[in-house]
Parts: sequence; C-alpha cells; structure tokens
Amino acid sequence: MRDIGAPSWLTKPQKFVGATPPTQWRRPIVQIVVRDNNVEQALRALKKKMQREGLFREMKARQAFEKPSEKKARQRAEAVRRARKLARKRAQREGIV
Repeated sequence: MRDIGAPSWLTKPQKFVGATPPTQWRRPIVQIVVRDNNVEQALRALKKKMQREGLFREMKARQAFEKPSEKKARQRAEAVRRARKLARKRAQREGIV
C-alpha cells in the first residue's frame, strides 16, 4: 500500500540549485542599536536609514497603480531635475553663478 499524505513538494524542503540565490534573499537586514533605552533616537536613526534607501518613496508609489505612460513621464521629469541640478552644481563649481 502507498501512503497518501501530503505531496512530496510540500513535505521536502526546496533548495536553490542556481549559482547564486535571488537578490531578494540576499537583502541585508537593517539593524538599529538602542542605546541607554533611548528609543526616540533609535527611531530617528531608523527613519533616516529608510529615507536614504528610498523606502518611503517606494511605499507611496505602490499605494496605487501607476500607468506605464505616467511612469515614463515621472521618470523623464526626474531625469530633467537631476540634469538641472548637476548643471547648477557644475556652474557653481566653475564660478559662473
């Protein structure tokens, strides 16, 4: 008789057979050290790290679906802003402004 239980793909642990695991598995975990029970300072540090990573912007973007045309327009506008900022810094460095 054969045991009819859960299928083997449910009971056996799956392992990755490629050269490197997918990038979402290798994401570093953010660690914040709380010193002297100062939770407020730790929260500020956490918020700063999240801001630097762009997590708040990504969460806001994922709240609603963004049409591909809107995404392209946003990316174009961001590129224009970056180019203007770079030109402004370059002009300031050269002494034009």
